Amino acid sequence: MDITDKPTKVRQSEELNLEVVEAFIKENIPGLSGELTVEQFPSGYSNLTYLIRVGDRELVLRRPPFGRKAKTAHDMGREFRILKALNPVFPYCPKPLAYTEDESLMGCPFYVMERIQGIILRRNLPKGLEFTSDQMRSLCENLVDMHHRLHSVDYKAIGLEGFGKPEGYVKRQVEGWSSRYSSARTPDAPTFEKVMQWLHDKMPPDFPRPGVIHNDFKFDNVVLDPAHPLTIKGVLDWEMATIGDPLMDLGSSLGYWVQRDDPPDFQAIAVQPTYLPGAFTREEMVKRYSEKAGIRIDNFDFYLCFGLFRLAVIAQQIYYRFYHGQTKDERFKALIGSVTLLEKQANRTMEQSEL
Repeated sequence: MDITDKPTKVRQSEELNLEVVEAFIKENIPGLSGELTVEQFPSGYSNLTYLIRVGDRELVLRRPPFGRKAKTAHDMGREFRILKALNPVFPYCPKPLAYTEDESLMGCPFYVMERIQGIILRRNLPKGLEFTSDQMRSLCENLVDMHHRLHSVDYKAIGLEGFGKPEGYVKRQVEGWSSRYSSARTPDAPTFEKVMQWLHDKMPPDFPRPGVIHNDFKFDNVVLDPAHPLTIKGVLDWEMATIGDPLMDLGSSLGYWVQRDDPPDFQAIAVQPTYLPGAFTREEMVKRYSEKAGIRIDNFDFYLCFGLFRLAVIAQQIYYRFYHGQTKDERFKALIGSVTLLEKQANRTMEQSEL
């Protein structure tokens, strides 16, 4: 049984001009021949991702979404550059192949990269795939270890020293995401005022060893080897990557982490199979990371609360586009419920915190 991730038909209003795509890739990527076909990967809520087949070659095209875009989001050139610098030393990220800023082609910059084919885990495991409790535990260990491996890359040695501003990172993130939420808030969205104030009041100093951070590192952005499903062979979706605080990155990842003993309302918005028997708790994830990094982490409640808030802002920014009729994607309609539940979970985190 084939349990690898599959594309589907391109969504209405998100079609590509096939003549333009074919001309661009054949001019910029050597050795392509044969008929071109396009499908779309249906998951994901931000940049649009398409599978391009040319003969027996499979490529992936990434472009920004249609409609209103957050000011600093969807920078295709930036995403392409970090992949180009990172791939030689962290080969789990896709190899970038071609990029253009010529908006006359598609109305936006876009790029093409190699496809990493394999298994991608979402809320429910693919049919035909099962993990024992011990296997699920091992998979969680591998996820944490891969995250730490990324953070350990010598970003200065690969020319990414100017790719972010590590100094003042925590403060900029708290203030920046608070501002983004205010800009994207719709009348039916919660205020998040209590959460934003708590994050402002509890900010820790910047981590002394900044690194390459992914900013969306989770199960449905990693690719598992179909022959060895506990092995991570790829890491996808680098649009928010930068140089910054690894603990902020870990907090952002665990904002998605729904475990078996979480309240039923939070369980309802799980997007990963982290509730399965054997899966690490958030506390175990932090402990494993702490051991790998050789550091002590005493204030993780702050990073977790930030991760929940940041995820709510991302969901709200996407919902904003649906609310104002800038996209017809019906998946976005339910995101307002997720924003509300994330506020409740952030409030629980603050109430239980000893900070």
